[in-house]
Amino acid sequence: MSNILVTGGNGQLGSEIKELSISCTNGSFFFTDVSDLDITNYTAVAAFIKTNSIDVIVNCAAYTAVDKAESEPELADAINHLAVKNLAIIARERGAKLIHISTDYVFDGTGHKPYVETDTPNPQSVYGQTKLDGELAMQAINPANSIIIRTSWVFSNFGSNFVKTMLRIGQERKEISVVSDQVGSPTYAGDLAKVLLEILPKINSEQVAIYHFANLGNCSWSEFAKAIFKIKGMDVKVHPITTSQYPTLAKRPQYSVLENSKIKKKFNLNMSYWVDSLKNNLEKR
Repeated sequence: MSNILVTGGNGQLGSEIKELSISCTNGSFFFTDVSDLDITNYTAVAAFIKTNSIDVIVNCAAYTAVDKAESEPELADAINHLAVKNLAIIARERGAKLIHISTDYVFDGTGHKPYVETDTPNPQSVYGQTKLDGELAMQAINPANSIIIRTSWVFSNFGSNFVKTMLRIGQERKEISVVSDQVGSPTYAGDLAKVLLEILPKINSEQVAIYHFANLGNCSWSEFAKAIFKIKGMDVKVHPITTSQYPTLAKRPQYSVLENSKIKKKFNLNMSYWVDSLKNNLEKR
């Protein structure tokens, strides 16, 4: 029986893991958020992990306000980089597994084929850079039996996400303009949570391994919005626009589709298409 710490326990992924943990018999879970445990505080984290004899750390905590990060680089760095460094040091010292969640935003998005784990990162935003710095810190410290999972366009019934935003706006308006020249892979946090719990006992490596996980297929943000409204039977007209017509503080990748065959083959996973997972998610609302 493992003692499993899940940081960011009230976020999208943490909340999905929490729901699944109720029926999980091979682990005792500890869910924390910043109000319970500040992972930027090394002393506090080390004490918590020692006191509760933590064997596995699943780091779902992150600073994810992509535009706001441009004006709060130090805070984003503390959470996305320095806190990961803390967790990696403690995991190595205690011999604990560390699973860290990263992002497609570590890539610049200038390519036209799905990114594999060995592609060279080139983040274009403070958020992307701090997430990459967290990855690099973890790799340098190299706690055994630990992995980094990059994911993309995460949605669920919890937290803030594109699906919830579209549903809210769709109740208020009959027409909406959505960017059509950014392409990625929507990922249902419930699917990722299941995968994490499935692969946890199977993680065994001397070097930190990187994997990509996203639902199968890809789309633009405008196609994503259309699918949401279609599944929910909402009469909302989606007008495709370009990124230049919707300027943001942070630069987004134009194409950040993640190739996830590596994790599929390594752990013999069954993967769902994003539309099917979206339907599954929306049926729960």
